[in-house]
Amino acid sequence: MKWRIDSEMIQYNQAKEPAALSGAMAELQDQPLVRGKRKTKVVDFLVQFRWIFVIFFLLPISALLYLNTYLSVVWSGMKPEKQRQTEHEENVRKVVRRLKQRDPKKDGLVCTARKPWIAVGMRNVDYKRARHFEVDLSAFRNILEIDADRMVAKVEPLVNMGQLTRATCPMNLSIAVVSELEDLTVGGLINGYGIEGSSHIYGLFSDTVVAVEMVLADGRVVRATKDNEHSDLFYGVPWSQGTLGFLVSAEIKLIRIKEYMRVTYTPVRGSLREMAQDYADAVAPTDPSKATADFVEGLVFSESEGVMMTGVYASGEEARRKGNKINNVGWWFKPWFYQHAQTALVRGKGEFVEYIPTRQYYHRHTRSLFWECKLILPFADQLWFRLLLGWLMPPKIALLKATQGEAIRNYYHDNHVVQDMLVPLYKVGDALEFVHREMEVYPVWLCPHRLFKLPVKTMIYPEAGFEVNQRQGDTRYAQMFTDVGVYYTPACVFRGEEFDGALAVHRLEQWLIRNHGYETQYAVTELNEKDFWRMFDASHYDLCRRKYGAVGTFMSVYYKSKKGRKSETEVREAEAAILLDTAEQEDDD
Repeated sequence: MKWRIDSEMIQYNQAKEPAALSGAMAELQDQPLVRGKRKTKVVDFLVQFRWIFVIFFLLPISALLYLNTYLSVVWSGMKPEKQRQTEHEENVRKVVRRLKQRDPKKDGLVCTARKPWIAVGMRNVDYKRARHFEVDLSAFRNILEIDADRMVAKVEPLVNMGQLTRATCPMNLSIAVVSELEDLTVGGLINGYGIEGSSHIYGLFSDTVVAVEMVLADGRVVRATKDNEHSDLFYGVPWSQGTLGFLVSAEIKLIRIKEYMRVTYTPVRGSLREMAQDYADAVAPTDPSKATADFVEGLVFSESEGVMMTGVYASGEEARRKGNKINNVGWWFKPWFYQHAQTALVRGKGEFVEYIPTRQYYHRHTRSLFWECKLILPFADQLWFRLLLGWLMPPKIALLKATQGEAIRNYYHDNHVVQDMLVPLYKVGDALEFVHREMEVYPVWLCPHRLFKLPVKTMIYPEAGFEVNQRQGDTRYAQMFTDVGVYYTPACVFRGEEFDGALAVHRLEQWLIRNHGYETQYAVTELNEKDFWRMFDASHYDLCRRKYGAVGTFMSVYYKSKKGRKSETEVREAEAAILLDTAEQEDDD
């Protein structure tokens, strides 16, 4: 492949002269790439005709797994609350006993017994190759309590979004941030990252957590809140990827909701920067007569067209008034939500309003996995398929990962993009231009979220001085950020041109570092250790790792996120270096 910039200058492995290389990268980032023609390979046909395997094998198996999950949830819900709590306490004791059986000298680092392919993420989850001592957390999948008086739901970490909304919505209650995909679990969203269209009010999923119950490396069980003796652990858990201890339950904030969501679809046209401003106006209206919506999201369909959506909770009485349109988007035969939203761009239609049942709105992107199912099953959005087999959708992400094989996995890493970029709201226009220039991936998802100024500096934090500048959407206590979601195959791949996925991700990461942005850790990363800690702040995380004995027991978050195979020797040496550094600091004290 021939690039306009010399390939030797942009090696993304910055082992030698990283500062000089980063400077060179900064100068080269804005230069467009010249892409050569790509040669067709056998794996292209495997990907092109993967739908045969998906339809005849994965969809039926997925349906059985969904049914099994549903029945287990029903069975759990039939148990008295006291019984669920008793089972929880016994399962916690099992985890403690298991941890105390570990011999650090011969058993290696600790990991959960969950298979790597079960995780809902795109990176190769191979970090468990460097760890041997497994702890089984598979029993932690119950809703322990829904307290309408305290407005808190107490749940175990393997409870997923579909399970939670199924339990709370009939009570006109909901957790404050419901991530769209039903399979996403509470534990993954707290230890990692979770967002929804309500995050411009409530922040990320972890910001809605009231308390966490953790089993630490030494077997202690602690409950951490923002104002008790373990408040440092409470603030350290988000983005730690389970490397501080085992999360065994969480208490999550509830809000009162209504039966429907009144959704307004507004088409926008113009340059990427103009659409970014339209989006910012939807998030934080400058017109004082316009109230802040309960939900906001944007879909950018091309470099000149997009649709902005705002949602407001509405009663059933309002939704059923004469002249109002109710759209049950959750039915299997309905058009995929993003394609339905795109109809606002059809000439002569323009802005329109409809009412969607609240739970169906929460999970509006589940059936199509945003728009990724269009690649997996190219005809699954057609009416005939939706009528006949739409009820089987979507295929389980875990099954897709487990059956894709090394060749297909590498193909997706090289020719596909699944990334979430968290950037300040005022830089969304810059981010859209970067994505268009480097990747040319559409649609692009825009979802706003508050990034709060916390009592401690956690792994992600607002820009310095945001409370003074107070740009659009900012307040004294939080800076408005946006998730720029990039999930699809770049247009150049469809044109038969070469695309270097690793290089594109590396350039994206360097752009984020320079623009105070963050990359979500579920995605494929090309960051080396130095750049990882340039993007994220290590100070409070390292403090928690040392204080709560995680060093030498749990793998650090960098090595857990790092691309490629991790040997046990490599990780042990890294942990030993941290332990030595800790001992030297204690001696100095």
